[in-house]
Amino acid sequence: MTRDQKKMLGENRRNQIHQWLKSSETPLTGSELAQKANVSRQVIVQDISLLKAKNIPIIATAQGYVLQKDSVKIERVIACQHPPEKTRDELYLIVDKGVTVKSVTVEHAIYGHLTGSLMLSNRLDVDHFVERVEKTKASLLSELTDGVHLHTIEADREEQLDAVCESLQQAGYLLHQGE
Repeated sequence: MTRDQKKMLGENRRNQIHQWLKSSETPLTGSELAQKANVSRQVIVQDISLLKAKNIPIIATAQGYVLQKDSVKIERVIACQHPPEKTRDELYLIVDKGVTVKSVTVEHAIYGHLTGSLMLSNRLDVDHFVERVEKTKASLLSELTDGVHLHTIEADREEQLDAVCESLQQAGYLLHQGE
């Protein structure tokens, strides 16, 4: 921090973070928010927790923090299975239909439902997600369950969700009830 930069304090900083998220069209990373507020990333993480405790609908995604906007989108939960190397292909099949992949969930034997927020809406989002997984050598949640996972997907129209399911079925990624 330089001498002429002032650290934003407490409630004022949290209000400003809320405003930044409201006005941003793209996710903001903890580091970006920390730089804007002239505090550490850890302070931002704590601030986000405090804002969430006030019922401000902030979602932490792989790309950064976003404010959940009121929408009339249609959601569907779909069950998929594939090996890790097919992740990019599966996600492309979804976003190419104009559908957002909101999250991934697996059923863990010990912890129950484990959910990761994704918020992937286009190929660039998918590429960044896959590259981040590869760069960090992180495991996909689906690796805990032999590739079986649920996605919550969101679209403007039911037909888009149907088209995603058809594409995933043709690729052999969609699980059906009773399997």
